[in-house]
Amino acid sequence: MESQDFWNVHSLTLIEMAYEAGSRERLENPDGYGARTGVCGDSVEFFIMVDQNNCLSSISFDFDGCVYTAACCNSVAHLAKGHTVDNAWNITDEMVKAYLQTLPEDHYHCAELCVGAFYLALTDYQKKQGIEKKL
Repeated sequence: MESQDFWNVHSLTLIEMAYEAGSRERLENPDGYGARTGVCGDSVEFFIMVDQNNCLSSISFDFDGCVYTAACCNSVAHLAKGHTVDNAWNITDEMVKAYLQTLPEDHYHCAELCVGAFYLALTDYQKKQGIEKKL
């Protein structure tokens, strides 16, 4: 159970993203898949589907971790959905932190973990399409 402080010190956006369950789903045959485990022990998996216009039509995830990891996963999905794969590469952990507004500094690694797993899903999709990411 979260302390009373959690509800008082966090932005409404962080609280909504922490408890939103609509994007938490495991897909059987995603166009792209990425998984990472963080230094804290939390693990994240992203599943993406891409339409004929190279846009992310579906982004889902599963995770085993804390409420801040959940908030960061939902934020990545929210920020990326409907964008092209190329534009999705522009999502950064800094954007996730800014979107959530009140992510505690000692949980910044959650944003890094989620963005990293998302990048792995984008990479997997591009490999399946025969596209190499130009760094």
